[in-house]
Order: sequence, then structure tokens, then C-alpha cells
Amino acid sequence: MPDEPIKGPASYFPSIEKKYGRPIAEWQDLVRRHAPAKHMELVAMLKNEHGMGHGHANAVVAYVLAEDQR
Repeated sequence: MPDEPIKGPASYFPSIEKKYGRPIAEWQDLVRRHAPAKHMELVAMLKNEHGMGHGHANAVVAYVLAEDQR
């Protein structure tokens, strides 16, 4: 069903790319390079070192951690 809206953390990805000017793959790679770390430590890193807002940082981290558990 290609017309279904994207749900969950990935729904933030277009606005993250637009606001911070980097492809989502770069943000995901950055999170993976800081692993292993706790979810909130990774969120704090994106916020403090890269100026990302909490919701956007949380979405990237949640997506990466869920994807890497598969």
C-alpha cells in the first residue's frame, strides 16, 4: 500500500533532513558510531553536539535502536 502515510519515528525523517541539512543515513550512522550507549545518552549527544531538538533526536535514536535489534 504505497499511499499509506509513514508512521512512527520515520515520519520525522523528512523534517529532520530539511531542518538540519544532512541525509537521515548520516544521522543514523552517527548514532551507530556512538553505540553501545543508552537511548537517552544518544539523544543527549544529538542534542548537545549537533543542536538537534529532543523530538527529532529521539526519533532517530528510536529508529536506529529498533532497526539494529532485528
